[in-house]
Amino acid sequence: MYKIKSAEFLAPNIKKFIIEAPKIAQKRKAGQFVIIRIDENGERIPLTIADSNIADGTITIIVQGIGKTTQELNSLSANDSIRDVVGPLGKPSHIENFGTAVSIGGGVGTAIAYPTAIALKEAGNHTISIIGGRTKEFVLLENELRAVCDEVYPTTDDGSYGYKGFVTQKLKELIDSGKKIDFVLAIGPIPMMRAIAETTRPYGIKTMVSLNPVMVDGTGMCGGCRATVDGKTVFVCVDGPEFDAHLVDFDLLIRRNRTYSKDEKTALEHTCNYDVAFEKALQGGN
Repeated sequence: MYKIKSAEFLAPNIKKFIIEAPKIAQKRKAGQFVIIRIDENGERIPLTIADSNIADGTITIIVQGIGKTTQELNSLSANDSIRDVVGPLGKPSHIENFGTAVSIGGGVGTAIAYPTAIALKEAGNHTISIIGGRTKEFVLLENELRAVCDEVYPTTDDGSYGYKGFVTQKLKELIDSGKKIDFVLAIGPIPMMRAIAETTRPYGIKTMVSLNPVMVDGTGMCGGCRATVDGKTVFVCVDGPEFDAHLVDFDLLIRRNRTYSKDEKTALEHTCNYDVAFEKALQGGN
């Protein structure tokens, strides 16, 4: 069992957990993830390690409650326990001194970009972060990124905070301003990552994307995270999760990512119906 040291909501349905996992904290590197199972009958879900503290023996994960299991996870609180936490898994981010490196996070993807931004700064890069959200409340980890990056640009779709527009537009603005950019890492919804790839392609800027959104099992055994990169089949959880954005077949990736959408919807609806019935029973209803 892995004890939850703290749990707090950062935004609606997005929760930050600090979990006791000393062995993982010692070994994890930027870009790696863990597999979590809430209880013995629970689904295995992969979640990126946002941070760690070796002295405290803890790791940090940030969870968006979208499906059945992530919503169940987000119902837990400090001093609760998680049955299994396995990791670190996946290949670490490739880090070197590129020159000027831009980390781009869309929504909860910012939690994945954050540890890589730290590693890029430690490698001597001039670091820039572009973080996006639908509204101000969904712009995550801004203060944490400002503490480690040279420049931070928050963006919102509705203009309620920072730059009004998408992260792709802000990136294009920086490029067109004459700022020399040597490396881009983008993490977020698949359409966003594809748009970033097409933004940097004409300029020949080395661009990596983290394909975490398509992982299922996390060990390469289920085959659910198959993707095509440079015309070859890869398994995101063991061959990545980061790949050259200009070589990823995003059209195929989007189709594959929809494979389990019906099952996910059914599981979530079943859980919601059960919760409603349970609540009525507690209240003496029928």
